[in-house]
Amino acid sequence: MANLVAMLRLPANMKAGQWQVLAGPVLIMLILSMMVLPLPAFVLDLLFTFNIALSVMVLLVAMFTQRTLEFAAFPTILLFTTLLRLALNVASTRIILMEGHTGAAAAGKVVEAFGHFLVGGNFAIGIVVFIILVIINFMVITKGAGRIAEVGARFVLDGMPGKQMAIDADLNAGLIGEDEAKRRRSEVTQEADFYGSMDGASKFVRGDAVAGLLIMAINIIGGLLVGVVQHGMPVGNAAESYTLLTIGDGLVAQIPSLVISTAAGVIVTRVSTEQDVGEQMVTQLFANPRVMLLCAGVLGLLGMVPGMPNFVFLLFTVALLTLAWWMRGRQMAEPQAPQPVVIPENPQAVEASWRDVQLEDTLGMEVGYRLIPMVDSQQDGELLGRIRSIRKKFAQEIGFLPPVVHIRDNMDLPPARYRILLKGVEIGNGDAYPGRWLAINPGTAAGNLPGEKTIDPAFGLEAVWIESALKEQAQIQGFTVVEASTVVATHLNHLINLYATELFGRQEAQQLLDRVNQEMPKLTEDLVPGVVTLTTLHKVLQNLLAEKVPIRDMRTILETLAEHAPIQTDPAELTTVLRVALGRAITQQWFPGTGEVNVIGLDAGLERLLLQALQGGGGLEPGLADRLLEQSSEALQRQEMLGAPPVLLVNHALRPLLARFLRRSLPDLVVLSNLELSDNRQIRMTATIGGK
Repeated sequence: MANLVAMLRLPANMKAGQWQVLAGPVLIMLILSMMVLPLPAFVLDLLFTFNIALSVMVLLVAMFTQRTLEFAAFPTILLFTTLLRLALNVASTRIILMEGHTGAAAAGKVVEAFGHFLVGGNFAIGIVVFIILVIINFMVITKGAGRIAEVGARFVLDGMPGKQMAIDADLNAGLIGEDEAKRRRSEVTQEADFYGSMDGASKFVRGDAVAGLLIMAINIIGGLLVGVVQHGMPVGNAAESYTLLTIGDGLVAQIPSLVISTAAGVIVTRVSTEQDVGEQMVTQLFANPRVMLLCAGVLGLLGMVPGMPNFVFLLFTVALLTLAWWMRGRQMAEPQAPQPVVIPENPQAVEASWRDVQLEDTLGMEVGYRLIPMVDSQQDGELLGRIRSIRKKFAQEIGFLPPVVHIRDNMDLPPARYRILLKGVEIGNGDAYPGRWLAINPGTAAGNLPGEKTIDPAFGLEAVWIESALKEQAQIQGFTVVEASTVVATHLNHLINLYATELFGRQEAQQLLDRVNQEMPKLTEDLVPGVVTLTTLHKVLQNLLAEKVPIRDMRTILETLAEHAPIQTDPAELTTVLRVALGRAITQQWFPGTGEVNVIGLDAGLERLLLQALQGGGGLEPGLADRLLEQSSEALQRQEMLGAPPVLLVNHALRPLLARFLRRSLPDLVVLSNLELSDNRQIRMTATIGGK
């Protein structure tokens, strides 16, 4: 017993306002107790009165809520109130069958009042009224509210992707912050959960109505048997006594049920505005005085028909005319908003200004009219969200945030064409067909597919635009199948990585420096511009990006510059020093893990020849350059066939020369220095240049 008391005792650190956590468990225990334990008539009166008060309170809360989610607990409350009514039915049924022979007050004063005063003590009228209430509740209110909740849940779930994309678009455009975006996403999820719960909760009320009918039949039949067989009552007296008690019990349960059903209908039928339901009905129903005048005219005509209740119709006619006259007077008395005076401008008198200068966007995209749904947040366009993910992934992998992609439609483009612009100049274009899929042949696909043949815009692979029905067949044949928005996003991602050097301007360099200063202020306070100018830092970081080296490790970069910049100011030489300092990261970038390193190497003779040309200060001879380029291309193809990284490992002194020379013709080939490779990795030459 002591252990049980200790378990039920509130924690010492529980605040005074946290007692609500026990409301649910306590209510469930009370409901279960009512179903099991016999209750005296007075306790039943208290519980029936509490049930009526609770239902009225729920209805009023539903009426005064301005937004649906302000009463998000309604489905749970609906469950608890239904269980409470059923438990009361069980408790009242027990006492009716046990004590019904003693008189009309056997089940308490509340049941007696509903059985006698509301229906005049006539059990036939009571049965009719009870059945009518059940029909109204079951067939009209609950059925309609359940259908609205079902449709609402379907539309809310269908609209969730569009709402999420709209939130992402606003966040991407900087219109809202992360906290506001999280709040909106949570609200969208809660709205979907609420309507889904309401769709199921409406079944509780319908089941309650059916249970009420069954309980009424069981009480009447059981009461007759108990009264006649056990207590020896005449059949007529037993029927009247037990039927009135049953009718009173049914009415005292069905009226709160009807009120709760009405509250459910109010919740699911209202439209979220800044007004509650009462304000919405009054302001919108009585907003137009012409409606009042027409309605008064119709009632006046009916009131003059012989045989009609003329007084009542003419009374309402006068009331509506008075209301229309009063509303018209209010509208005329309201101050009119001043209309702005539009002064026509003389086009010849307008001088040019700096506002007429249109600055080019760093990154832009133009789309044909068929692709507008892909970039329109109002039409569930997916491309905006993908672009946001691309920028975030690029920032995490490369080390700086690329500029925002400004998207606009261009009616001069073909309908399915898009083009990507860098500082106003086109750097890529392609076609995309919403609703269709691009089947890309990675080189191992078997067979052909019916569709429009094309080339993958990002990597130049053979591809086919196919219908959705052929998607599974294409995957079985070995094609890589992607949707239209993914094609555009992949192309954009490829170009952003390809042009990372040009996207990293002085503004991005300053923003990156400010970001580092927030985390490591001591590292930057004396370095820039005291030791290294922003121009030099910008150029060095651009050089690293041009050679596909991420600039995430700004701590190593700045520490290395602080050590070497006082004696070396050439950005190219500083870049070489930085590459050695970042050697571990470069090695891990191209050769993940700790296994063997497969690289392309230089023949010893060719290496000596290149070192001599470098020391002599001259460039490469034409014949040597052509042979070097040809053999490098062949070695790169062998690397691709082996699935090895496209890396050429050379002497440290030769790396800058070969990197500049090969970058133009073989941009995929990466040239590494032997000093940049980690010492603990085993090297294996898979191909050699200059061996012939």
